[in-house]
Amino acid sequence: MPALRTARRAIACFGLLAAAALSSGCTTTMVVMYAYDKFTEGDPTPCHRLNSVERALSPRCGPYEAGTLVTKDVNASGLPQCPLSIAARDPRLWPALPELLAKGALPEVCDEAPLAALARATPCPDFSAATPESLVALRWLAEADARAIQHDVVRLLSCPAAHRAGLSTVLDSWLAQGLLPARGLAFGPLGALHPQHLDSPLAHALEAQGHTAQAALGSHDGKLPGGFDEALRHDHRAALDWWLDRVPDLANRVPSTHYGQFSWIPLARVITPSYIAQPEQQLALVEYLMSRGADPWNALPHDAGQSVVSLARRLNSPALALLDTLHHDAAPARSATVSSATVGASLAMPMSAGPAPLR
Repeated sequence: MPALRTARRAIACFGLLAAAALSSGCTTTMVVMYAYDKFTEGDPTPCHRLNSVERALSPRCGPYEAGTLVTKDVNASGLPQCPLSIAARDPRLWPALPELLAKGALPEVCDEAPLAALARATPCPDFSAATPESLVALRWLAEADARAIQHDVVRLLSCPAAHRAGLSTVLDSWLAQGLLPARGLAFGPLGALHPQHLDSPLAHALEAQGHTAQAALGSHDGKLPGGFDEALRHDHRAALDWWLDRVPDLANRVPSTHYGQFSWIPLARVITPSYIAQPEQQLALVEYLMSRGADPWNALPHDAGQSVVSLARRLNSPALALLDTLHHDAAPARSATVSSATVGASLAMPMSAGPAPLR
């Protein structure tokens, strides 16, 4: 029984500690450490048995202490993941980044750009608590690792917190160095920008160099939502105006950014529970989309017999009265009960023919 084993270990440890009390010096220390190891047998590896990098990157072992990393541990940490990625993705571990880099840690040995790991873990972390040295290290990871030039990292570096910390200037440097060409990238920079960065000098310069909103709607190499999707989720009206002014068809259909998924209808997503960040804004957002030309009677991409209105009716959506304001002769009428799978399908459904074109 676990409880009995724990009791026996405690009794044995007490006996060892009592014996240690009768001795002194190194023997006492060794006995205490042995007793602790036996008592915590089966628990995570004790901190005193970890190497310097493992210990520094394990919050359970206490805060990182500058100057404690050993170079050989940096080059062979024994960790299942790259130390730079582990440190970059957790703001608590940012203080270790400068010493890791100073003692030879290289982003090239990581499976992906360390900043991409941070972007996926926290798309817009609070950089205000970072030390100046940590900010320099994060900037270096952006500038020295070519793999950092990707969708999710651009979203990270253009978010408001990064802009306040001065990290968004990395994007300006990339553009000045010709690293954000209008052709050849695996993503569209305009679609990667945070919604609040679409009115920035950088966004204007990207458009002047030939980047377009239409091209930014294509597939990308990241995990975070596309630019229009992000703006819609957070009801960012200035960004939504930016997109719809350039691609009006987005009011009715948005192409998928991943192969094997259907295109999607903004109204259908907005009325789907848990989609928008502030549910109390649902009705206002529905009204806004309709004012920009969204047709609630359009057929759903994954089910031509369903429309946004019929979906709203089956969901008992509070937006139904607003959506069902126009009579449509071809409006589908079905009475089957919608399932959670049908609702989820309005967000993404696999298909073999790839994404549908914009209507």
